[in-house]
Amino acid sequence: MKLQNIRLAQFKNYPQADFSFVDGINCFLGRNGVGKTNLLDAIYYLAFTKSAFNAVDKDNILHEEAFFSIKANFEVEDKNVEMLCAVRLGEKKMVRWAGKEYDKLSEHIGKLPLVMIIPQDTDIVREASEMRRKFFDNLLCQLDQEYLKLLVKYNHLLKQRNTLLKSFLERSRFSADQLAPYDELMIPLALSISEERNTLMENFLPIFKEFYQELSDGQEEVNINYETRVTNAFETDFRSQQQKDFRQGRTTLGIHKDDYVFLSEGKQVKKFGSQGQQKSFVIALKLAQFELLKAAKNQKPLLLLDDIFDKLDDKRIAYLLKMMADGRFGQIFLTDARAERSKDYLKDINTEKKFFELDQNRAY
Repeated sequence: MKLQNIRLAQFKNYPQADFSFVDGINCFLGRNGVGKTNLLDAIYYLAFTKSAFNAVDKDNILHEEAFFSIKANFEVEDKNVEMLCAVRLGEKKMVRWAGKEYDKLSEHIGKLPLVMIIPQDTDIVREASEMRRKFFDNLLCQLDQEYLKLLVKYNHLLKQRNTLLKSFLERSRFSADQLAPYDELMIPLALSISEERNTLMENFLPIFKEFYQELSDGQEEVNINYETRVTNAFETDFRSQQQKDFRQGRTTLGIHKDDYVFLSEGKQVKKFGSQGQQKSFVIALKLAQFELLKAAKNQKPLLLLDDIFDKLDDKRIAYLLKMMADGRFGQIFLTDARAERSKDYLKDINTEKKFFELDQNRAY
């Protein structure tokens, strides 16, 4: 699968823009603020039907305009496929693949495997558990449409149950009978989701460890512990929490409380890891994500690299460049504010390259 071109209309800072890409490395160059990351985000939008940075679609519309659109052509199994994403204020988002509009946007997830590495990715290590769940759920959703359906159902029921619990708290009146329909549906969903997460870790962890060992020259022993209270006794535990849920006005037990604890030499990387260790952890996470998607989809995912030459040290940059040179990746899109630096880093990589000067809106 290759992204051949993309056409933007009123997306973020682009009134109109049209780019054609090569199968190898596509490098977006220009000073800060010209829209390099926005262009990566447009590609991300094609894979996930949403922005990586702005969850509210209207925030991605060019200032004072009423809509945006992203059109693209992909080469999929030697066929040309056109895709369209369009958002107009006050209207339902439209996503078309090969001329057919999706009834549910979730049907598209996983069709275009993609991995994105951005400077903010260290938040996966440093921030709250939600960031780590989001990372692994993103991977699972790309791997398995059924997992996405389970997760959407669970989150929908969780929101409704929390609304009901909040109303109980406000009225100081609890009703087990009103909670029962939500509990009956959420319990099996939580058990299924937890099982999928456990299975993912069994497959993910050996690949992750291998990449981390390469990045750290085998000097550190790392691990990831999937922590969940969704066990064989979950049904009993979940029902026993009802009074606590009532007092707090929210659901206090379930897969939305899971966490993935990142460890180096038995210590939490979040608390004790150096900046270098945290960056190595993130790169190993992303590369393991890439490998699992490649194996599952039988194709190399699109790889988006935002500002890596500025945010990573020479050792980690050299590691990624070696992988590029070895042909481990497929089509790559990267950004850099310093044109000459990118050209120097990439000059010895024997693959097709194209450099885009975004401030001049031209390629050469």
